[in-house]
Amino acid sequence: MSHKAKKNPKDLRRVAIVEDDSGLRHQLEKILKHAQHATCVGSYCSAEQALEKIYEAKPDVVLMDINLPGMSGIECVAHLRKALPDAHVIMLTIYEDSDRIFSALQAGADGYLVKSSPTETLLEAIEDVYVGGSPMSSHIARKVVRQFREAGPEASDADKLAPRERQVLDFLASGYVYKEIADQMEIGTETVKTYVKSICKKLHVRNRLEAVAKFGQR
Repeated sequence: MSHKAKKNPKDLRRVAIVEDDSGLRHQLEKILKHAQHATCVGSYCSAEQALEKIYEAKPDVVLMDINLPGMSGIECVAHLRKALPDAHVIMLTIYEDSDRIFSALQAGADGYLVKSSPTETLLEAIEDVYVGGSPMSSHIARKVVRQFREAGPEASDADKLAPRERQVLDFLASGYVYKEIADQMEIGTETVKTYVKSICKKLHVRNRLEAVAKFGQR
């Protein structure tokens, strides 16, 4: 698939890669080199190497292989969540089983794509997660929602939400990203993020995707 080769020097998404397959890692580096709105600020072959150096790179988005040698990608995400709370993590994997997906989301991943995703899909996911979305391959998203439906929510959880929090969650469930929600509600993007953090705490979930899935069963 083609993509634009000319970089826009303004507003580039800083992306780090954690992938042990050298061929795929170099392919991702090449994609980011030619992407218009993203740039590679770090590329690592293991979780251990990433945890040593990634903090200096200060990425906005991390592309994380789930099945790394030594420490797994899921464990690495859990560490990054504490040290780089503002970074957004997209899991890249050949695995689609529900247990791995659920574990990655619990660890703090924001999105989940299969490695066979087209270049355009990857670049769109980077932009989506950067502005507050939770990009996922469609069949993976169905697996996640199905698993949350089977678990079922506590009816009292949704009752804990304030009216504005319910409004934010309704927008998230409709596919709006943070900036769009901010525009609709006439508030700042940071205020939206604050609402989402409060929502996740009250619903006892780790991220906005879990919140949407749980809220949908209220």
